[in-house]
Amino acid sequence: MSTFETPIVRRYFMMRGWTKWIFALLGFSFFGFFGGIIGFAIGSMLDARSTVDWDERFTSSYSGTQAYQRTSQGDFAASLLVLTAAVMRADGKVMRSELDYVKDFYTRQFGAAKTKQQMSALKDLLKDTINVREISHQIRYQMQYHSRLQLLHYLFGIAAADGRISNDEVNEIHRISSYLGIGQPDFASIKAMFVKETGSDFKILEITPDASDAEVKKAYRKMAMKFHPDKVAHLGQDVKKQAEEKFRSVQEAYENIKKARGFS
Repeated sequence: MSTFETPIVRRYFMMRGWTKWIFALLGFSFFGFFGGIIGFAIGSMLDARSTVDWDERFTSSYSGTQAYQRTSQGDFAASLLVLTAAVMRADGKVMRSELDYVKDFYTRQFGAAKTKQQMSALKDLLKDTINVREISHQIRYQMQYHSRLQLLHYLFGIAAADGRISNDEVNEIHRISSYLGIGQPDFASIKAMFVKETGSDFKILEITPDASDAEVKKAYRKMAMKFHPDKVAHLGQDVKKQAEEKFRSVQEAYENIKKARGFS
């Protein structure tokens, strides 16, 4: 099986909305010009239906079946792979530490056999032209908001794998974040978990240093609910584990502010 026949890469091209063009080509081949027009129309309807189906699936509160879990994990893997390549190329070099980070994550999440396929596909994606805007918009309508936040956390993890996060990497992740429909406060909060700056604890809680003690407590409760690991449990244990790390960052930020201000 060639790299471009792997499920992940097939998924990438399917997400580009090529169904209408495939049907147009088939229609033209069998029935000529008007067959091509009809095929294009049918493919367009299928593309539109696919978008609606995914939107309904991921905005639904129902997530208890094994089938849902397998679908969610598969789409999460595809999403990660394409955006992984974009972040890894952001600073103009691909580091071994970044590849190891990705490989370790995928192995824990999806198993060794599937990871081998995905790493092979990643090598091709690193050489390919990636339309970050298009793929991010597709993901935006295929994943719940909490899952997109976890995806952003993972991308920062890749950038930090070599011990430092460059401005180019931050800018690329910020661009992806905006396309994913993630709010600026949420982006700043996750960034502050990796890039320590003055006031990072307040940024993690999405408040300003002049917030009152009552506002700090309210912000902590809100962020604790937003980043609760159970919200991404359907994506697998390793994703849940990373969510727990993010949850701890929120708790630590809150404790740091409490200690500095002397309230309980």
